[in-house]
Amino acid sequence: MENIYIFMLIALVFLAVADLIVGVSNDAVNFLNSAIGSKAVSFKTIMIVASIGVAFGAMSSSGMMEVARKGIFVPGEFMFDEIMIIFMAVMITDILLLDFFNTLGLPTSTTVSIVFELLGASVCMAIIKIYADSNLTLLDVGNYINNDKAIEIILGILLSVFVAFSVGAIVQLISRLLLSFNFNSKPKMVGAIFSGFAVTSIMYFILIKGIKNASFMNDGVKSLISDNSFMVIGIGFVLFTLLSLALIVLLKTNIYKIIIVVGTFALAVAFAGNDLVNFIGVPIAAFNSWEAWSVSNVLPSNFPMVALGEPVATEPYLLLIAGLIMVLTLWFSSKAKAVVKTSVDLSRQDDVKERFEPNFLSRYIVRSSMAISDSFNNALPKSTKKYIEKQFVKPPVSPAIKSEDLPAFDLVRAAVNLMVASVLISLATSMKLPLSTTYVTFMVAMGTSLADRAWGSESAVYRVAGVLNVIGGWFFTALVAFLAAAVMALILFYGEAYALAALLTIACILLVRNYLTHRKKSRELKAEDSLKKAESSSTQGVIVESANNIANVVKRGNKIYTGAINGLATHNLKMLKKNKTNVAKLSDEIEDLRDNIFYFIKNLEEPSVSASNFYINILSHLQDMAQSLEYISKVSFKHVNNNHKKLKFSQIKELKEVDVVLEKLFDSAKAAFTSGSFEEIGDVLRKKQRILGLLQEKIQKQVERTRTEESSPKNTTLYFGVLLETKDLLAATMNLLQEYYNAHDSSVEPATIPMSHNNIEEEE
Repeated sequence: MENIYIFMLIALVFLAVADLIVGVSNDAVNFLNSAIGSKAVSFKTIMIVASIGVAFGAMSSSGMMEVARKGIFVPGEFMFDEIMIIFMAVMITDILLLDFFNTLGLPTSTTVSIVFELLGASVCMAIIKIYADSNLTLLDVGNYINNDKAIEIILGILLSVFVAFSVGAIVQLISRLLLSFNFNSKPKMVGAIFSGFAVTSIMYFILIKGIKNASFMNDGVKSLISDNSFMVIGIGFVLFTLLSLALIVLLKTNIYKIIIVVGTFALAVAFAGNDLVNFIGVPIAAFNSWEAWSVSNVLPSNFPMVALGEPVATEPYLLLIAGLIMVLTLWFSSKAKAVVKTSVDLSRQDDVKERFEPNFLSRYIVRSSMAISDSFNNALPKSTKKYIEKQFVKPPVSPAIKSEDLPAFDLVRAAVNLMVASVLISLATSMKLPLSTTYVTFMVAMGTSLADRAWGSESAVYRVAGVLNVIGGWFFTALVAFLAAAVMALILFYGEAYALAALLTIACILLVRNYLTHRKKSRELKAEDSLKKAESSSTQGVIVESANNIANVVKRGNKIYTGAINGLATHNLKMLKKNKTNVAKLSDEIEDLRDNIFYFIKNLEEPSVSASNFYINILSHLQDMAQSLEYISKVSFKHVNNNHKKLKFSQIKELKEVDVVLEKLFDSAKAAFTSGSFEEIGDVLRKKQRILGLLQEKIQKQVERTRTEESSPKNTTLYFGVLLETKDLLAATMNLLQEYYNAHDSSVEPATIPMSHNNIEEEE
């Protein structure tokens, strides 16, 4: 019997390592987004600073481990075998849940996951014990759960959403009113005082509040710092202010970049110190349980786990190993590198393609907020309003800088994000509350972006909808974690060793499959020809830039059309479903280009305004092509998905003939745009009439079949629909080519390619 528990401990070690990797991949955004979004320093510098902070924070997290041992349930009410089932259920659920959310790219919280998994598994085990004892009822569940602490933790997590948002907004508003967007032009002493305040705040909570949990720190040093808090704060503020002033005056240092570097370090420390329990707290608690039971000579079903209720210091070497794994993950995990997208976009100062659709709640919140804001503004004196507006005037941006090179927000907002988030997380850590770093960092970023007027009337309803979606995802995480852990505990209790082996095998298979899927998607994403926004300010520059987009659309359109025909021919639903996804992505990218028209026109040189007409027409033709491809993919998928009759062999053969001709046409067009030989476009244009004739011939054949032999209305509708939409696709493609041919300054005389499509010569 003892062997199964040793096996469980070994499994928990591997699960802990996997959980560390998956968890850091999920949470890297928490301490990297501000530094990366502001582009204050190089990515390599950010990673080095964050790595040192993670290692330091891991070594100071020993006190947080008690949450896993006794923070959620009453350990003395459970026997050793029951405790091990709870811990196994929690770890299996946690690794699968986090990996699932990471693979889908959905935001989640490791703290919420572990808390509700512990709660779900322990409640399930408590109910099993209650049903086994006729003297107990469901009302006795409270005896097994540490109600006060559990409620405190859950309320702390929920409260952090509002506290982080509010504090972030208030601190950012005060900072902006004092520093404005032209903060670099302010007196040097102003920057030094801001730096002194920011760095002192960060260091206070890391050194004074967080230091008492560090297992490597001498007790005498801890008490010396803790007993002289106010003196340390005062000395720290003066010291850091003078040091900042010296850096600004003597070394001409941008002090805001220094604050961001220090803040990134502090937030990495706070993250590791608070969140390490989420990844290794349960395995360490399981090891402590086994140590207590293994020397007792008592059956595991008769050994109450009172020992878990006692404070036990975590071995420093375990924390060091965990910190090392976290650092390595930060550097080498592909998922950890794919960070910051959601939170940076939602807090971006400039307009960006919005990722979330507005809903009635977001509209109501924005409408109400605007009404409150208007009322507040009306009550302010004119001089005050004038001062406030002046502080929010943004400095001009050089037109030479491309949009993707611009930071998402400035250094002041990045510094406030880091300062407020690290202080709040460190404060919670000092109180041994497993505060969600995801909640805090995200909501601080949202609060500062609101105060900074990043949510204007053009974007507010979308940004609020995004915040609501993210918060909704967190609550969904809590519900899923609770139920999944409860189910896992139930399976393990009744299935015993067989269930354990099966669940571990399934977990390994799913993790490997998700890893391979993620790697495959990453490769496909890198290989895919994505569309680029036009950055040129001249007509000739736009023509050259647009050539790449057209070549990509033609290439992808060719692949989508062929995929639809092949999927119909083989009745392959999986292929058609993938085709629908591909065409939807293409349509979204073209829509992104259309959304950028405003900024494109604003960037044009005065003599080259005619480029806007060319660019708008090109995008219109690209959209027409995408709509035709979308229709063909949609009706093909719908036909097969509804299990309608297969197309006849003659119909499939005719569609393949059309596909082969279109494929040659698209290949020729792509080659012309890729090579820059725009004179070859004329050769492609001459093929139009021949292809139209082929399509008309196929339509006429189907008309004759319908009158004589066709018996399936669905097949007839599908066949006509595909051919007619193919005609529209051909027309959109030819219009695009004609537009390009007319605009390009080539050596070919325009007269050789008549403007009227009806008079285009047929290819011999």
